[in-house]
Amino acid sequence: MKIKNLLPKLMAILVVIVVFASCEEDFNTIGSDIVDQNFTTELFDQSTVVSYSRKLLPVQTNALPSYQLGVYNDPVYGKSTINLLSQLTLSETDPDFGDCTQLDSVVLYLPFYSTATTVDSVTTFTTDSIFGNDPINISIYESKFFLRDLDPEAGFEEQQKYYSNQGRTFENFLGGKIMTIENFVPSSEGIVLNDTVTLPPGLRVALPNEFFQRKIFEQEGTANLINNNNFREFLRGLYFKVDSPTENGSSFIFDVLDGDNDPENDARIDLFYTFKTLTGETCEENTQDPIETVLRLNFDAISVNTFDNELNPSIASTLANPNIDDGEENLYVRGGDGIVSVIELFGEDLDGNGVADELEFLRDQEWLINEANLIFYVNRDIVPSGDNEPLRLVIYETGNDNFLADLPLDPTSGEEPFEALVDHYGPLERGTDANGDFYKIRITNHVSNLINSDSTNVPLALVVSQNVTVFDFQDLENSQAPGIDNVPASTVVSPEGTVLHGNRTSNEAKRLKLQIFYTEPN
Repeated sequence: MKIKNLLPKLMAILVVIVVFASCEEDFNTIGSDIVDQNFTTELFDQSTVVSYSRKLLPVQTNALPSYQLGVYNDPVYGKSTINLLSQLTLSETDPDFGDCTQLDSVVLYLPFYSTATTVDSVTTFTTDSIFGNDPINISIYESKFFLRDLDPEAGFEEQQKYYSNQGRTFENFLGGKIMTIENFVPSSEGIVLNDTVTLPPGLRVALPNEFFQRKIFEQEGTANLINNNNFREFLRGLYFKVDSPTENGSSFIFDVLDGDNDPENDARIDLFYTFKTLTGETCEENTQDPIETVLRLNFDAISVNTFDNELNPSIASTLANPNIDDGEENLYVRGGDGIVSVIELFGEDLDGNGVADELEFLRDQEWLINEANLIFYVNRDIVPSGDNEPLRLVIYETGNDNFLADLPLDPTSGEEPFEALVDHYGPLERGTDANGDFYKIRITNHVSNLINSDSTNVPLALVVSQNVTVFDFQDLENSQAPGIDNVPASTVVSPEGTVLHGNRTSNEAKRLKLQIFYTEPN
């Protein structure tokens, strides 16, 4: 149940097929232009690259592949508090609880993403979804805010979108507090239930019986439980509000629906109860042994993350006034409702013909493109050492939902997420000190299409990714320059961030450049 397995392989394959189909014509054209590496090649790295960063406007946070919860204090960017509003559904509608029913316990379970390893009958877990190691407090409230499936302003023909900045709205519709989980510290330890059952690591805690007795068991036979539409109207959801008794706190990403298709590893609330079949006048006269059973409340309806960020003032000032003409010294990328870096290639169109002058020059050369790379060096003067540097970055075109033409042509596209798309989205390369050094993003086919196939040269966007095989996009509440309308879902579920050298860094060796390796025609 790795966080790298957020999306079923079938979906990944389908998306890749769709993207490949859209690029097939271009690929047929450029296939002859990408020559064997045995040929003598030349390097051109003098083209103009302008790069800067923008703080994202509120981003859609429902319909995500997974969700966050907690307080994460990034040493560079500052503190983020991530809260959650989630609907519940009944595993069994119109339930018959039997006679002489007794609610014994109610247990909440939010599983972290983890990998199990068993040696000599001993199972241990490795997590990649916990950030920080300080305690947090999680207060759980009944929500009175109704989350709609469809948007009435779109004639109920489009999905209703909820955004990262709606926390205050949701908190205006809170019902009573159900309980507070105090001083919770996420752990990689499995949860031992008995001698034979160990659950993957997660948040598992008993909730008060009284609330669920009133909201579930006392509603038996009413319209409130007859179907899940009625139930979601009656119990509109739970709101998880987080704070930290310390400066740093911690956060985690949890698995709503287990990627291994094991319902025992899904996020849920289990209501354990007993009942009898009444044979006497009263329950007291009934000598039958009680039957133990469980009713499950699932988190498989609508959930929404909200973010409250205390962004580093210096970074906030830079993001508010980026130098969009000449670029910046540093590039900032961060997940959540975070920060995106913009990459503009080939400079200006001074003659006003709709094509950048440098791109026109390259088209005139009729070069055969062997390889093209953007190498992003980590600014180690700003980014501290540690394990929470993002392992992957993703690049895509602004103004649409298109990844680059290099994605479907990556020979590693069918691998497991950690090993997938490593030719296109080169993983973080570490130096001899084990700290992050650089990311190599190969954009050979994208550049070939621009030079040899007259493709449109739009600005590119660079973001953090928690899983490069998640191909869904999340909309921004409003478009922001230069045409950023959406971001990959995989960045919204990531709390991590880093700082990269931009095109104006004083460190010449680590300055962002476009490398084009080419062969001249005979």
